Amino acid sequence: MLHRPLERKQYTSTQLAEVVEELGVRLSVGRTGVCWDNAQQESFWSTLKTEHYHRHSFDTRAAAIRSVSSWIEAVYNRRRRHSALGQINPVSFENRLTTAATEAA
Repeated sequence: MLHRPLERKQYTSTQLAEVVEELGVRLSVGRTGVCWDNAQQESFWSTLKTEHYHRHSFDTRAAAIRSVSSWIEAVYNRRRRHSALGQINPVSFENRLTTAATEAA
């Protein structure tokens, strides 16, 4: 990803822009038309909608939040394999990173 200085016009939230500037954080912003910027996020939302959200109905917003949160923790993070992680689930991937870092220390 291309890193550029904060340009206020790129962000819809003035408050976000001000906090980022205050903290001296540099936001990562890709070039227009580069499809890889949001590929993993788009894949996640597509999977969530297809595998869970559209298969259920929710009586309240709170019920939807509980259900989606449970699906993310129980299925997406623990059972579902991800091609971007070498066909393992995110929890296993994170455990491997933690173990490798501990052994290297």
